[in-house]
Amino acid sequence: MALTHVVNALDSLKDQAKDALWALSSCLCQQSAKVKINGRTFNIIKVLGEGGFSFVYLAQDETSGRQFALKKIRCPTGSEGVKEAMREVEAYRRFKHRNIIRILDSAVVQDPEGDGKIVYLFLPLYKRGNLQDAINLNVVNRKHFPEQDMIRLFKGTCEAVRAMHDYHTTSGSSSAQPQPSSSGSSSRVEEHHADEEDERFPQPEGDNDGGYSYNKTSVNVPLMTKHRVEGEGDVIFDGDEEVSAIQGAQNGNVPQGKGEHVPYAHRDLKPGNIMIADDGITPILMDFGSTVKARIRIDNRSQALLQQDIAAEQSTMAYRAPELFDVKTGVALDERVDIWSLGCTLFALAYSHSPFENTQTTEQGGSIAMAVLNAQYKHPNSAYSQGLKDLIDSMLKVNPKDRPNIHQVIAMTDRVLQSLL
Repeated sequence: MALTHVVNALDSLKDQAKDALWALSSCLCQQSAKVKINGRTFNIIKVLGEGGFSFVYLAQDETSGRQFALKKIRCPTGSEGVKEAMREVEAYRRFKHRNIIRILDSAVVQDPEGDGKIVYLFLPLYKRGNLQDAINLNVVNRKHFPEQDMIRLFKGTCEAVRAMHDYHTTSGSSSAQPQPSSSGSSSRVEEHHADEEDERFPQPEGDNDGGYSYNKTSVNVPLMTKHRVEGEGDVIFDGDEEVSAIQGAQNGNVPQGKGEHVPYAHRDLKPGNIMIADDGITPILMDFGSTVKARIRIDNRSQALLQQDIAAEQSTMAYRAPELFDVKTGVALDERVDIWSLGCTLFALAYSHSPFENTQTTEQGGSIAMAVLNAQYKHPNSAYSQGLKDLIDSMLKVNPKDRPNIHQVIAMTDRVLQSLL
């Protein structure tokens, strides 16, 4: 297992180096790097972020001029890696909420520099950046969020998380199954969301009524499609009854009532994964690459170590719940891992860093893991209300059974907000 981690780490470093050189080519060569996807050419303007096997770029359609956040995920293991990466697309499509980012398109192509595949995700570009950007700006300017603004941003984030924790399968399903085209790339256009014209979201220029084909005058390819893995027979989402049910509801086949409650956990909630919409006040939750069904029974040591390894790879340490650092047998992990992360996120909004990223852990050789496992943190001196501090403390309980659920967190947040009016 240790050897596998070393190999994966080396592969990741190699791929990051490739992508970094690719992204810097515009500076070195005085022209933009380019990538061709689904018959369109995109100019890569700059790197917006990176992590693991993925990079996020600012990309611009060469024909229409429309800009995207283009996430590039390298899958050196081929189809298996693609299926793993496309779970993120599945999550974007499953959770429909005004505070959750919506995916515009996805594509799977052969890696021109290797035997693996590359998954591209087209996401809206939020020019205001994310909450971590706002925190960094506060640090530079020696400022802090006004408490009301901070609480409103936090509440919107909680409402996105509630859509995941309170997810129910639908009792009906759509009979329409996607039919791949002869090219094996696109098959069906999804309908517009009801809030498509909402000014909070970046608006695509020239979208057709039937979907996201944004350039009417040239390439007539839907921007929201299903895809096959090139050269292989499996449609990525074929047989996903939950997604089909959502599509059926959007097409007028409204399911009768709710189905089974299947909570999902985001597992990497942090300020860097919360974008700020164009109105400046609406948070948008993103990056669902770590999302899993929340309730996982741990019956033996092997399962415990597996979950521990997954968390170490996918969940940011300073925002990771203690039960993911040391996974026990005979217990069940659940959605309350996100409640801990929400507590860390609100703390970071208030004090510009995670409760476990302090001088002792970052400069004096202390252990973030030990600080988390013992909930060792304290509130810096501030003008924030006691209600805010109590809200943070309620979420940062080592025992997940002592934490509130997401509905209780929202109710407490409302009370803090009311006390500030």
